[in-house]
Amino acid sequence: MKAEKKRVGIKAQIRAEKERGRRVATVIFLAIILASAALSAYFGYTILNPSTPLNSIEPTLQFKPENPNPKLKAAIVDQLSLTAPNETFTQTAAAILTQAGYTVDYYPGEKVTVDFYRNLPTYSYRLIVLRVHSTLTYGQLFTSETYSTSRYVLEQLNAQIIKVSFYSDTPPYYFGISPYFIEKGMSGNFNNATIIMMGCNGLKNPLMASEFIRRGAKACIGWSESVRASHTDQATATLLQHLIMETQAIKQAVENTMKEVGPDPAYNSQLNYYPLETGDFTIQNIVGS
Repeated sequence: MKAEKKRVGIKAQIRAEKERGRRVATVIFLAIILASAALSAYFGYTILNPSTPLNSIEPTLQFKPENPNPKLKAAIVDQLSLTAPNETFTQTAAAILTQAGYTVDYYPGEKVTVDFYRNLPTYSYRLIVLRVHSTLTYGQLFTSETYSTSRYVLEQLNAQIIKVSFYSDTPPYYFGISPYFIEKGMSGNFNNATIIMMGCNGLKNPLMASEFIRRGAKACIGWSESVRASHTDQATATLLQHLIMETQAIKQAVENTMKEVGPDPAYNSQLNYYPLETGDFTIQNIVGS
């Protein structure tokens, strides 16, 4: 009888040990599952929400007037330098602006990234010259970043960032920014800046310009259709002369530029401005506001 009770006790201990082992194995298994889920969530969030650099992108060149006015800052954003460089335009535009007291920051194509656009409103520019390729649809702006499906995933899903190319959906492809990026993806406020959109179709549809205005810009000037680089360079240099040196109102400066330079001969593209109520403003009025 005692031997039988002893055997029963041993069996119970064995069963208890097995049960304890199963519980330990279950806990370990659940811990592994939870750790895997946490890692997946972390990497998923990282991919969908890429971190934004805290440091601003520095200009490659800076042109300073003899007596700088800290309120007068301008930027020349030259994404076209990668495909249609024109140093003469840069020097001419910078000379006009520095004579009027502006400090001018120059950003060549390789610095025109998604994060550059993201932070552009925070740089306190009163005049921004966007010598940048733009699309047939809404005049969406090119970056110099090569397109990838694995970057800016959330912003691509939300149509803030799009795939763009120079020749009708033909490689190479780049990231482009849409009106929704100006609305949702940018930081800061343009603080009554005037924005000159030198690329194609900037004001064919006013959606890009209207989002710049909602982001705090005062006025936008751009083309109604496609435009060649050589023509927009000539027209913009003339426009800056009228706006900055001759202190003409926006409407007058645009009209005089069209009389002197004319529409683009290949595409009949015209310079326009937005919104219409800014036509009677001068740049000097806007800067002082």
